Amino acid sequence: MTDSLTDSGYGVVPLEQARTMDGMTLFKGLLEGRFPGPPIGKTLGFRISEVELGRVVFEYTPVFDHYNPIGTVHGGIAATLLDSVMGCCIHTTLKAGIGYTTVELKVNYVRAMTDKTGPVKAEGKIINVGSRIGTSEGRLYDANGKLLAHGTTTCLIFPI
Repeated sequence: MTDSLTDSGYGVVPLEQARTMDGMTLFKGLLEGRFPGPPIGKTLGFRISEVELGRVVFEYTPVFDHYNPIGTVHGGIAATLLDSVMGCCIHTTLKAGIGYTTVELKVNYVRAMTDKTGPVKAEGKIINVGSRIGTSEGRLYDANGKLLAHGTTTCLIFPI
């Protein structure tokens, strides 16, 4: 992957290569560092920490740089984490040459994050994956297991 790997370890797996892999192969490669992490992970500071068929976990530590004007981490960070794990858990079930995109995203915020929250985990689990539509749910927890946000998604599944 050296052609798509940047000096920082972030980049993209070329589409020609990605379409030859099923979702589990791709995500195990990301987890094991055989493929570059996506640039959004560098930008927002999150990374994949667990993967199994139909389940993905990302880790993130809230930082001051992600604050909104009212002094908490912007809700878009939680939404992005949830959107990512919910889509990625669907992706783990897909065969080679099949992709997806988010069609609908619903997020419920339970507790605010600040730079004092400490590390958090976002977990996505599939609800159902069919030939054209996949649904999943996600939960964002702090290090003590307190729920910060949760959501659901619907993804369109299609050949790439």
